[in-house]
Amino acid sequence: MKPRALTFSDSELAVGVAGGDAAAESSLYEKYSERVLYLALSERHSREDAEDIRAETFLRVLQALREGKLRKPDSLPSFIVGIALNVMREHRRQRAGTDALTDREEEIAGGESPEAAFLDQEAARSIAEMAARLKPREQQFLRMYYYEELPKEEIARALGVREERLRLIKSRALKSFRAIYEKLKRG
Repeated sequence: MKPRALTFSDSELAVGVAGGDAAAESSLYEKYSERVLYLALSERHSREDAEDIRAETFLRVLQALREGKLRKPDSLPSFIVGIALNVMREHRRQRAGTDALTDREEEIAGGESPEAAFLDQEAARSIAEMAARLKPREQQFLRMYYYEELPKEEIARALGVREERLRLIKSRALKSFRAIYEKLKRG
């Protein structure tokens, strides 16, 4: 017997939750909760923090769907991932302000030198700065393609283009990214 979460399409889930259908809310959680948890764990969050991120993500997703904030019901997966990424960023900022020095020392002692940790943070900050300068569509494509690793069909649907155009979008996005990188490097 098929799990219940798979009996609803993403559009049906989005519409059902917006309409207050408890079965759709439950199915939405069943279908996407493990993905959100995995995403949080992959960002080096503890299991406990990942559980908190998952809970906060689904509270926000349900609230946003009930308020009709999802424009395209077919883009539900990327909508959920986007909210999860925002929750993780907030969580990271919150922890950065409250982490004890000993927590950071333990992390560094776990095999990462202070220099490597600093360089990783600098690289991440540089990439984020360059990505922020891209056009919104390019940002969206790169996030879905490289970070979320969504299938091409889903990316095409979320961007509202044919699948054949994704190669062109990818090429242009990477070209823009490289140009921004070169400009910042010189600059």
